[in-house]
Amino acid sequence: MEEVKKRPELKRRISLFGVTVYGVGNVLGAGIYALIGEVVGITGNLSWLAFILASVTGALTGLSYAELSAMFPKSAAEFVYTEKAFKIRLLSFLLGWIIIFSGILSAATVALGFAGYLAALIGFSPIILVVIFAIILIVIVSLINFVGIRASTWTNIIFTLIEASGLILIIVIGIPFLGTVNYFVLPIGGSFAAIFSAIALIFFAYIGFEDIANVAEEVKEPARNLPRAIIYSIIITTVLYCLTALSVVSILPYSAIATSSAPLSDVALAVLGPIGGIVMSFIALFATANTVLIMMIVTSRMMYGMARDKALPEGLSKVSPKFRTPALAVLVTMILTIIPLFLADIKTIADATVFGVLINFFLVNLSLIVLRKKKPELERPFRLKPNIKWLPIVALLGCIVCFGLLFTFDLLTIIIQAIIVLCGIVVFYAMKSKIETSVRK
Repeated sequence: MEEVKKRPELKRRISLFGVTVYGVGNVLGAGIYALIGEVVGITGNLSWLAFILASVTGALTGLSYAELSAMFPKSAAEFVYTEKAFKIRLLSFLLGWIIIFSGILSAATVALGFAGYLAALIGFSPIILVVIFAIILIVIVSLINFVGIRASTWTNIIFTLIEASGLILIIVIGIPFLGTVNYFVLPIGGSFAAIFSAIALIFFAYIGFEDIANVAEEVKEPARNLPRAIIYSIIITTVLYCLTALSVVSILPYSAIATSSAPLSDVALAVLGPIGGIVMSFIALFATANTVLIMMIVTSRMMYGMARDKALPEGLSKVSPKFRTPALAVLVTMILTIIPLFLADIKTIADATVFGVLINFFLVNLSLIVLRKKKPELERPFRLKPNIKWLPIVALLGCIVCFGLLFTFDLLTIIIQAIIVLCGIVVFYAMKSKIETSVRK
């Protein structure tokens, strides 16, 4: 009888391969397809170095995630880490809140990108049609999310292989052109400092590896597989990004890439003719759809994890007995993602997303430092090195870098994030009767 009454839980179905591909798919996502032109515009033929520096920036926090995810393999990962470290419910709630809205706004923006590609391919793109296509994508992706993590994971694996094949195609067709240009040339009037100013922009193309931690409760052997998946996904995507950056500037002048609205399609067009441009456009559709899928999975799992820990209304933590997925959280994520489709400005939302992610990364690194000091006795299946006594050097560097990058954004981005935080504070205190506003011991 007790077994019958037991509340349904998420099921561990994802292997190391599945969760690594999940991370790679989310990192590759739509970022590289849209951002490579802007990056080359800032850094010229040196864009490969800018991608390496951005990956190092991401890896500093990625290694902190590796240790923390092995210690606490739970959904709503960042919420759990800050709660364990600081015991301040408002702080952990606000971090979860920021991550939820970063996911929602990003998914909406990328869905509009998908709809724009699709409308352009059929040669008819009034704004209302673009919005309708985006809504249809959000609904389909939500159904996949609801049916189950296994369906989501296999869909993700297929889409990831397709979007990775697009980058591999660019790399392969660039091989005969390698060595034909000087890879240390900056744009006219540019300086070496431009590489550092591009890191925050490129960072949008790297965010995603941290989402691995949010499907922890559906991963087999999480203490072993989560750290490996995070590290593997950063290495794989860095190699693909750097080779792609070298290839595009070898095939076309950096000035042509910088002014293109579809840079990878133009590169394929230059070598393979019209069919190459069409193929790359189709691959971009898969890349954007895959990013929306993963963002919505992660956002719904964040809601589920926070609700289960009594930081959001309990209904959001209910799991479908048939599909073993957080049904209400999936539905709420779908509705909230559809709303901004009517307003989205891609660049502004990309900046707001990265700003929120940097706050998240800063607090995750700080959580690791605090837990090392306050709870040295906790079991750590993966332990970050090197250390000075109890202090993890990599996490400290992650804190410094993430905090520094926050000062590279414009006032509008800061205002948007401030509004999100203020709304979170209002919701937190308005829902006092339905949520726990103090940390449970």
